[in-house]
Amino acid sequence: MTSPPRIKICCIGSVQEARLAIRYGADALGLVSHMPSGPGVISEDLIAEIAGITPPGVASFLLTSLQDVPSIISQHRRCRTNTLQLVDRLEEGSFEDLREALPGISIVQVIHVRGEESVDEALEVVAHVDAILLDSGNQSLKIKELGGTGRTHNWDLSRRICEEAKIPVFLAGGLNPDNVDAAIKQVRPFGLDLCSGVRTNGHLDEEKLAAYVEKIRNCVSS
Repeated sequence: MTSPPRIKICCIGSVQEARLAIRYGADALGLVSHMPSGPGVISEDLIAEIAGITPPGVASFLLTSLQDVPSIISQHRRCRTNTLQLVDRLEEGSFEDLREALPGISIVQVIHVRGEESVDEALEVVAHVDAILLDSGNQSLKIKELGGTGRTHNWDLSRRICEEAKIPVFLAGGLNPDNVDAAIKQVRPFGLDLCSGVRTNGHLDEEKLAAYVEKIRNCVSS
């Protein structure tokens, strides 16, 4: 690998956290709207505020658990990020409907990697989205887990998806400074997505963030 993976810092909770992540080289910020479970949820007003101060060249991701196109479009128009991250399956409407209504907005579909079927699910959507994000949630639970679990998943499956998808793939789920080098070498993702691994008591931790970024640079240069 000649260039480092893109760095996405998720669960950004304030303008101050956004600025801290950007200062340490974040390529993308994850802004979490209402979810059935998990950390990092902030108001749509705050998402719009953070999206508004995010500089050109840094992606602002709206994480949405909505599953119908009209609601997703309405939410995005309130939040005004430059990227949509769909953390659940789209059930009403199509990706093409989203593109028509939101021109210029990148679409990222989350695939929760639980077994061989996840590879097929990922490859079915690649023609319709700009990127895939591989996470460790569980959509079959009574209260869905759609991210922020702090768990890793089967990276062999993730590597297969990266090799076959032919579009950018982000890796999420239980990443931290201790395992990020192994993740890069085994999966070879386009980008890495981190939430709990750079936090202390729910807040973005500058020391952990610095260690994470340094580990990525060292892994790529070694």
